[in-house]
Amino acid sequence: MTTYPLAASTWGDEERQAAIDVLDSGHTTMGPKVRAFEGAFAEYFGARYAVMSNSGSSANLLAVAALFFTREPKLKAGMTAVVPAVSWATTYYPLTQYGLKLRFVDIDPETLNFDLTALAEALTDDVGVIFAVNLLGNPNDYAAIKALIGDRPITLLEDNCESMGATFGNKATGTFGAIGTYSTFFSHHMSTMEGGVSVTDDEELYELMLSLRAHGWTRNLSWPNHLVEKDDRGEFYELFRFILPGYNLRPLEMSGAIGIEQLKRLPGFIAQRRANAARFEELFGDLRGVRIQKEIGESSWFGFSIVLTPETNVPREAVLSALKAANVETRPIVAGNFYRNPVIRHLDHHPDPKLPNADEIHDRGFYIGNHHWDVRPELERLRRVIGQAIGR
Repeated sequence: MTTYPLAASTWGDEERQAAIDVLDSGHTTMGPKVRAFEGAFAEYFGARYAVMSNSGSSANLLAVAALFFTREPKLKAGMTAVVPAVSWATTYYPLTQYGLKLRFVDIDPETLNFDLTALAEALTDDVGVIFAVNLLGNPNDYAAIKALIGDRPITLLEDNCESMGATFGNKATGTFGAIGTYSTFFSHHMSTMEGGVSVTDDEELYELMLSLRAHGWTRNLSWPNHLVEKDDRGEFYELFRFILPGYNLRPLEMSGAIGIEQLKRLPGFIAQRRANAARFEELFGDLRGVRIQKEIGESSWFGFSIVLTPETNVPREAVLSALKAANVETRPIVAGNFYRNPVIRHLDHHPDPKLPNADEIHDRGFYIGNHHWDVRPELERLRRVIGQAIGR
């Protein structure tokens, strides 16, 4: 029986040749290919600026860090950061590493994104930032979120690492907040091996991320800029001039070169994922005992979530065992209710949130992969396997 994998390579001959060309050039550290990819990426998604880094996690770190170093700081330690209860670990870590206090908000059981009623209740005067997460390809309702923010001094960030290619109101997800982040990890919509991108329309935030990405130095800045005056003694004095407590989050030149080729393929990848999703909805949308994700805007369908409802009366382990026997790979829905992970004791947070919907995902949910090729025949096999496992 064939295996239904969680993820697979999106590369072709062009990507392999691009990598070889970089190796042959002898210039393997961040350089012109990365800059070209950043320009193409920003144009593709309708942003003014893009900063490539070595992972989507690093893209999140850059986004959070930059907000602390604007001339009028947008964030300060001690503020509250509002986050959804279901996401990946590195949505949360940079926020607490910079001294923010997490307020976990429950998810909508159908969309798997923010429960908008719970979000409204969470927006107290101490909130400095909302880090919205577009889960498994599905956009948040950004019209509603922006209406909730109104004229309050709350910065909106977007973790779009699972949702490259999604849109809401004909606008690309990742471009609704002050900064949006993307991942180009192997299992995501397009792959540069490891990689991430942060986009923004704000020139100061862009320059801050350029500096923070590479040690906090000035070498990668253009002149003039919003951060610092140029040393009038000459270029030599800018080579190792440090102005911010930065990191080394630089991508490889090879990743930029591969990204240029992958971006050309991305429209086809997304179109096929959506075609697969249409068939998934047909097969599973009316299957009693399971709940699938409700699309908001136009999802890019990272994967297919399934939540076993109480009427199923079948333990999740039985369904997962049936899928494993059928050579179908499964995973939890991201990290489930992240508040239930032991690491929470190391993260400053508001205690005892009410998260019943996230708990349900944690205890009764799982997801299977979507792909850039036609998996519709395999989805029919999945429907039979799951249907038999739950007695439908």
